[in-house]
Amino acid sequence: MNKVLLQGEGIETYYGKIQALKGIDFQVNEGEIATVIGSNGAGKSTLMMTIFGTPRARAGRIVFDGQDITQMPTYEIAHLGLAQSPEGRRIFPRMTVLENLQMGATVNALRNVAEDLPKVFRLFPRLEERQSQRAGTLSGGEQQMLAIGRAMMARPRLLLLDEPSLGLAPIIVKQIFDAIRMLNREEGLTVLLVEQNANHALKLAHRAYVMVNGKITLSGTGQELLKRPEVRAAYLEGGH
Repeated sequence: MNKVLLQGEGIETYYGKIQALKGIDFQVNEGEIATVIGSNGAGKSTLMMTIFGTPRARAGRIVFDGQDITQMPTYEIAHLGLAQSPEGRRIFPRMTVLENLQMGATVNALRNVAEDLPKVFRLFPRLEERQSQRAGTLSGGEQQMLAIGRAMMARPRLLLLDEPSLGLAPIIVKQIFDAIRMLNREEGLTVLLVEQNANHALKLAHRAYVMVNGKITLSGTGQELLKRPEVRAAYLEGGH
């Protein structure tokens, strides 16, 4: 059985006096894809940001590879081997594609750029074609590929993906999810995925959670949740 790589116990997060996460428990085992699905405003992105320490959890604890990271500074969390492709991509628009990818490798003091760039280009050939282009001029799908590629340049042990399919055409969404599957199968990369596109996410995930109003309301394997009538009604059959 694979060991637990990331675990959250009783996480509570607030924005001022408003409680966004209400006692969240979850775990991600090494080598698996875990997903959190839920509608807009359920607290999914807040969970991702809390794992990285911005905002901080006011209660509960987050443990990565046996180490409590709840109060750790974000840059230290990154050095432990977590990397994030955030919601909205947040690439550096004035920098070139290549410079954006190099920024991802700064966590490792740029030691592995020559070795890792070809891996990213194999995953997303479009980025190789566009490497000298300013990132802000890329299409939405290309920017999402760049955000994932930049995170991969940090050589993460755990990749956090926040809404990677948001606003993208179906054909690009398929490419993105195929890439995530390939990274998991071929590199053994552990992935925590937050997604509104429940159908894609649950088909991909080994472990899945449903979040509603800051609470985990259901958990199981991706296949189990795909079959749950309440999940189908809320998220798959004309839902979100």
